[in-house]
Amino acid sequence: MVRGLFVTGTDTSVGKTVVSAALMQRYGRGTPLRYWKPIQTGIEQDDDTAEVVRLCGCERDAVIETGVGLRRPVSPHLAARKSGVTIDVAPLVDTANRADRPLIVEGAGGALVPINDHDLMADLMLGLGLPAVVVARSSLGTINHTLLTLEALRRRSIPIAGVVLVGEPNADNREAIERYGCVAVLGEMPRLEPLTPEALAGWSGAGLDREGRLLEFLR
Repeated sequence: MVRGLFVTGTDTSVGKTVVSAALMQRYGRGTPLRYWKPIQTGIEQDDDTAEVVRLCGCERDAVIETGVGLRRPVSPHLAARKSGVTIDVAPLVDTANRADRPLIVEGAGGALVPINDHDLMADLMLGLGLPAVVVARSSLGTINHTLLTLEALRRRSIPIAGVVLVGEPNADNREAIERYGCVAVLGEMPRLEPLTPEALAGWSGAGLDREGRLLEFLR
């Protein structure tokens, strides 16, 4: 049985990688964890695994580097098609099943991003059987985007561990998401400039999952 969390988002570039690194910082010290990005597009521009290693200060053995790496910075199904390959969910699930530690798994894009002609990112989430941490912007529009993501996950019986908001704190948006989404906001992460390991450690230690709600998924 795979243990851990699946970090998804309401959009691309919403902050999933930084939140994944924050989760590694917050819980990786007391509980051995591994970070994994099973599908990465745009590998010539971005290396999310390397960024997590930089931000959490972990060793390379704290990450899984096996997965699908695609050159073009587009949706996984399109990046795969343009590369002449097909992304198959089953081998990715097999990789997770062989993990000897709980995983922080980062998705590509949002929950309903296609990964092949038949499967969405949510189907990979279902295959892994991990609860989702939803990363969302704190700004205008986030209520609709976040509630739609939560609804899509629940329709597929994917457990939701909570939401992390990224950007300028907005108490009204947070309250609306918690109330109408029936979900806990685990933290409100400001845009850290510069984004250093020290700055992220300061926030993750003080502002992420203060009540320890996520521990049950990581042990």
